[in-house]
Amino acid sequence: MTRLASAFAKGRPVIAAFVTGGDPTPGHTSAILDALVDGGADVVELGMPFTDPMADGPAIQLGNLRSLGAGTTTADLFAIARNFRARHPNVPLVLMGYANPMIRRGPDWFAHECTSAGVDGVICVDLPPEEDDDLGPALRAAGVDLIRLATPTTDANRLQVVLDGASGFIYYVSVAGITGLQQATSDSIAGAVARLKAATSLPIVVGFGIRTPEQAAKVGAVADGVAVGTAIVELVGKHGADAAGPVRDYVASLRHAMDAASKENVA
Repeated sequence: MTRLASAFAKGRPVIAAFVTGGDPTPGHTSAILDALVDGGADVVELGMPFTDPMADGPAIQLGNLRSLGAGTTTADLFAIARNFRARHPNVPLVLMGYANPMIRRGPDWFAHECTSAGVDGVICVDLPPEEDDDLGPALRAAGVDLIRLATPTTDANRLQVVLDGASGFIYYVSVAGITGLQQATSDSIAGAVARLKAATSLPIVVGFGIRTPEQAAKVGAVADGVAVGTAIVELVGKHGADAAGPVRDYVASLRHAMDAASKENVA
């Protein structure tokens, strides 16, 4: 069983926690990643900083700028990933970002680096299924999951295209637009998750617009996991080099609320 599969086999909704790699500096990222795990994150999403993060709102855009301003390189990201894997041999690590940094040296190079660094999956925000050949075959050959995105506008026909070649889990973008600025209703998320589950056996993780413990608990009641990023990146922006403690406490608040809701549902 892969690390990602094991994370979803725990019998509770997972927390997929995102942080921008290299924010506030490459040297501080490891402590923040450890804080995610210590707080109860089941999957860690390591963002690859990019100059034009078109799907991200102001908070994550600023995180990208802080990281790039600190001189973060792709080599730094893979070094961070390798060190994380050495410290956390069983926690899934997913790289999330945009196509340019992933394919500029060739898909085979990127896939090899993922494998050697212990990366379990990749979310490439701006690589549609029609362009799968740019990255998908290399990742699959290397045993790295290509995690695809579904959105509120993904109809049944489009969903089959999205699912073809997807693995690991499906990331459901719960609102149309960019990260951090909007929130979907619980009813709309529940309906969307039900439609996705009818079409695939892959776990469904819901992201975009989830910020509070209460929101995480409600989404976790219907989905296999919740993805949280903007609130964490905001904490890094606020606390800088001292962000590890606040990040740990925030993720722990999500974990507590989600576990409490799970117990209530069982009861």
